[in-house]
Amino acid sequence: MADVDLHEAEPGLRAWLAAGFHGRMHYMQRHGLRRARPAELVPGTVRVITARMDYLPRDAQHDWIDLEHARLRAPHEAVVSVYARGRDYHKVLRQRLQQLAERLEGAIGAFGHRVFTDSAPVLEVELAQRSGIGWRGKHTLVLSREAGSMFFLGEIYVDLPLPVTEATSAHCGSCSACIDVCPTRAIIGPYRLDARRCISYLTIEHDGAIPVELRAAIGNRIYGCDDCQLVCPWNKYAQRSSLPDFDARSVWSTAHLLELWQWDEAQFLHHTQGTALRRIGHARWRRNLAVALGNAWRATGDKAIAQTLQAARPGADALVAEHIDWALGQRSAQ
Repeated sequence: MADVDLHEAEPGLRAWLAAGFHGRMHYMQRHGLRRARPAELVPGTVRVITARMDYLPRDAQHDWIDLEHARLRAPHEAVVSVYARGRDYHKVLRQRLQQLAERLEGAIGAFGHRVFTDSAPVLEVELAQRSGIGWRGKHTLVLSREAGSMFFLGEIYVDLPLPVTEATSAHCGSCSACIDVCPTRAIIGPYRLDARRCISYLTIEHDGAIPVELRAAIGNRIYGCDDCQLVCPWNKYAQRSSLPDFDARSVWSTAHLLELWQWDEAQFLHHTQGTALRRIGHARWRRNLAVALGNAWRATGDKAIAQTLQAARPGADALVAEHIDWALGQRSAQ
């Protein structure tokens, strides 16, 4: 449980927005400081119940981090962030939080509440840190000594004056592994992230052309990026989910770029039904794949890549066509 007085977090939020680090996530600017004022978002709120839900798949092997690194080194493979390989977490966590609220009502009677999971202007990391779920890592994600960072966060805003739980101390020490490993140097300093350079932002939130200077660093990542988590020593303690919802769908475990490129929009919608990937739409999906294929073409010289891209160029829309042209130029750019 966390208190709702987050005024100490407001200067940092204000500075982050003023620097433009939110990129084209205009909703963050639009909501402004409301994000740090829970009682303004839901009048009557006096406490926030925070929750963590682990998402590492149930069958993740003991060397899962090594396996993820191996996939990143295989140019033809398509890498989707671990959290997105199963069911859309919004659906799972929101449902579970609502069930928790209903159980509380059954125990103590009706009370005012509202459930959130990455779905409203909420300072999730700040609340999780204050309530003892973990501490803010230098990559800006929440870290736990018992679970690393491979988990989702959710909140229940309540009008009950529940006793707050103590915050935990930070345990990053002098480690800078997450900062050093970031492919695009998006973590510009401890606890400071420029989303405009973050691969997760570029492949998911950003709806325009991916900056040319960042495309090579994206490698074969087509939806999100886990590099800062994979390198974090605390993730040797990452917990497997107890739910089948977060089991990786088979297509994401064996996906190759050229296979995914063949999907038309109907196939894309079919394969991404019920997952977080669907939200980017088919056009951004093709944009991301074009970048990854360009990187694979540069790395391997596989002529099938160039032939496939050339065949798709005449019918591509402007956004995808621009990325195809870049991709085709990668061998000559060496």
